[in-house]
Amino acid sequence: MAGRGKDIDPASELVEDDEEQVLPDSEELELAIGEAIGPRAGGRAALLRHAKLAPSSPGVYRMLDAAGEVLYVGKAKNIKKRITSYTRPTGHDTRIERVIAATAAVEFVTTATETEALLLEANLIKRLRPRFNVLLRDDKSFPYIIITSDHWAPQILKHRGARSRQGSYFGPFASVWAVNRTITALQRAFLLRSCSDGFFESRTRPCLLHQIKRCSAPCTQEIDFAEYAELAREAKAFLSGKSQAVRDELSGEMEKASTALDFERAAIYRDRLAALSATQSTQGINPRSTEEADVFAIHQEGGYSGIEVFFFRTGQNWGNRAYFPKADRSLGPGEVLGAFLAQFYDDKPCPAVILLSHDIPERELLAEALSIKTGRRVEVSVPQRGEKKELVAHALVNAREALGRKLADTSSQQKLLRALVETFGLPRVPRRIEVYDNSHIQGSNAVGAMIVAGQAGFQKNQYRKFNIRSAELTPGDDFGMMREMLERRFKRLMAEAPRAETEAAAAMLGVAPAESDDLESDSPWPDLVLIDGGQGQLNAARETLAALGVTGVPMIGVAKGPDRDAGNETFYLADKPAVKLPPRDPLLYFIQRLRDEAHRFAIGSHRTRRKKDIREAGLQEIRGIGPTRKRALLHHFGTLKAIERASLGDLAQVPGINEETARKIHDFFHESASR
Repeated sequence: MAGRGKDIDPASELVEDDEEQVLPDSEELELAIGEAIGPRAGGRAALLRHAKLAPSSPGVYRMLDAAGEVLYVGKAKNIKKRITSYTRPTGHDTRIERVIAATAAVEFVTTATETEALLLEANLIKRLRPRFNVLLRDDKSFPYIIITSDHWAPQILKHRGARSRQGSYFGPFASVWAVNRTITALQRAFLLRSCSDGFFESRTRPCLLHQIKRCSAPCTQEIDFAEYAELAREAKAFLSGKSQAVRDELSGEMEKASTALDFERAAIYRDRLAALSATQSTQGINPRSTEEADVFAIHQEGGYSGIEVFFFRTGQNWGNRAYFPKADRSLGPGEVLGAFLAQFYDDKPCPAVILLSHDIPERELLAEALSIKTGRRVEVSVPQRGEKKELVAHALVNAREALGRKLADTSSQQKLLRALVETFGLPRVPRRIEVYDNSHIQGSNAVGAMIVAGQAGFQKNQYRKFNIRSAELTPGDDFGMMREMLERRFKRLMAEAPRAETEAAAAMLGVAPAESDDLESDSPWPDLVLIDGGQGQLNAARETLAALGVTGVPMIGVAKGPDRDAGNETFYLADKPAVKLPPRDPLLYFIQRLRDEAHRFAIGSHRTRRKKDIREAGLQEIRGIGPTRKRALLHHFGTLKAIERASLGDLAQVPGINEETARKIHDFFHESASR
């Protein structure tokens, strides 16, 4: 960005002077500054040393503590001026003072423009998750609808993740439920298939979806290529925003069929039009003149921020989602929203229009950055009147209600956590609770699971599964599985985040670990470990941690009653008598929810692994069939049963399978069948 003027950092609220400051070369002056600023001298002296080497160009800077952890990521039009501004003895808020006090080093990355610096800053914040930046905590990818183009009969599918498959993508949708609902309605309107290519190739008669009028059955040539291609074209046009044109075409075809007395065909068009009407009527609030926009509204209360996002595509509401970013309480709504937006669109396509409830710092710079990234003009505005203002007002109401529910849930959660402390004599209110469980069938496909909960509820991005690998375990040895799981978890924890360094970081900031919201919410060390099991499981867990030298982590074993019925749990503690809670105690229900969530996650992981083994069981015994050929066979035929039924000629048509290998596969299944 060219031009002179004041350079404002929305995160730090620092205002740069137009004239570049002259840096002192004298060590005496540096020491004098250190003495003048008192207890923050170490951080300011470090910043002053690095400011001398900083470039006078746009870029991104990272402020690091003594352990090398990134404290803060920022961008600037002039890095030297920005770093120098941090050395001022006054004029900073409490949050910036804490950053300065903890800073031991600064790293720089220069960019060609300030716009590039903004994009790089958002990328680094999401990847490094610095303690003092505004953080987008729930960054789960959004689902999309894809109409494929790598087969003569395109599929309509839901999609999440990298766009590795050829086709047209439409979205984002706020939830998988919204995608499934829309796909079901679109199948009724356009009769596109949703089956896999392998299933499609193996069909000899139409499936149930054709019978219930949700597929035109191209697999058995119930519809010819040209007609099916026209259906796919109409579906793409509808999802691209040309819904009225598609409706007019269908209405015209219905009239033609009716005039020709072809009432059966006219009824098909009538049903498709009804399905399209249902698709649009179930979208909730639909704008009249806004084809494509994302609407963001922020509400702050009690030191917390709630952001509601609505997605409008093709003139329809494709759902909404609430976010609760982690931000310092001193930041205003515009500052939080501005930092949130840059991270939100770091890995997502943005629409032509972005509507905001509050103005944000550097709004024009953000619009320019998103335009460059998208390859088309992106408008970022705060509407003042009309339909767009109504959309923002509607989103603001939802943001207020979502934050209210979040605060109510947090309050209830805090009461339960305090009850946990009082009942089991914990040293402090836990900020991070880890629950461990395992799942297997007579020792096969054994999987361990760890779930994490805190004051904000379940933290699903922290869940971990452990494929039990030890060959020395006796099948079904639950104690051995628990030992392996905890050993792997805490060995890695000790290597990546030593507790001494975590406590030292808290001391450097002048707070105790138990009192620091920022530190505790990010600390990977648990304040409480729950084990699904009785005294034996608890003893195995304690012995494992003791062997690793880990002390001071409270542990509780949760054992079900004699008949394994909920409500009669016994809680085992280290060096304390076992505890039983009265029926209908809220704390009992709370612990049951934690235990059941761990059980659900463990069983789900086990079933996924078991299904994969069952699916590939027959192929694993064939000499010369490795992972690549297994994937090729399953992708081509869809199921193991279809591979078993395949002829030699069909097997030889699979990419990577020659005639000799095809004969091995054919002989294996037919010989197996004859034995």
